[in-house]
Amino acid sequence: MKTYYVYILSSNNQSTLYIGLTNNLQKRLAEHRSKEMEGFSKKYNCVNLVYFEKHNNIKAAITREKQMKKWKREWKNNLIKTQNPNWTDLAQDWD
Repeated sequence: MKTYYVYILSSNNQSTLYIGLTNNLQKRLAEHRSKEMEGFSKKYNCVNLVYFEKHNNIKAAITREKQMKKWKREWKNNLIKTQNPNWTDLAQDWD
């Protein structure tokens, strides 16, 4: 069974958030950090993994990602704080 991850990255000063979906979180985070691909996360330097959740169903993961992208910033902040109250980089030891 595949696992899918809906994740939130923040910029270093936490002013900007990026929400994404992947089936390989470690690989995808490395792509964001290397800035290989053009796009929002590169432009706004969103490289800190501050939240993620696992899903076993791709349709549920896509629905959740779309839902979170529509949320107000306050709701996203509150979600992050439930898992990561200090906004630390959850992947800081992955290298």
